[in-house]
Amino acid sequence: MESEVISTDKAPKAIGPYSQAIKFGNIVFCSGQIPIDPLTGEFVPGGIVEQTEQVLKNLSAVLEAAGSSLQKVVKTTVFLADMNDFAAMNEVYERFFSRNKPARSTVQAARLPKDARVEIECIAFV
Repeated sequence: MESEVISTDKAPKAIGPYSQAIKFGNIVFCSGQIPIDPLTGEFVPGGIVEQTEQVLKNLSAVLEAAGSSLQKVVKTTVFLADMNDFAAMNEVYERFFSRNKPARSTVQAARLPKDARVEIECIAFV
């Protein structure tokens, strides 16, 4: 079985030597997404709420390109620049995962790419 590189212009381009996602069989491994608006290439304005919304929209676009969706996510990892943002991030996260509640880890990272406040990666099935 071979892996397939997943790429879409509906999510930010990778900012390093990695893919937006890799599909292997019926599993999709999504790289972490940060709150970049794919139309502008810049962070969305606002705080943790707006950044979390954009991150999840970006993940959704990558999953759709792979033939999957947020409803098929089985595991996420959330990286926060400040764990004090957990409650606000969690409120937005819950809206996107209202029916499907994947396994999740949430950690505070010393620093995220481009000084984002939040980054989320996931594993899903197709």
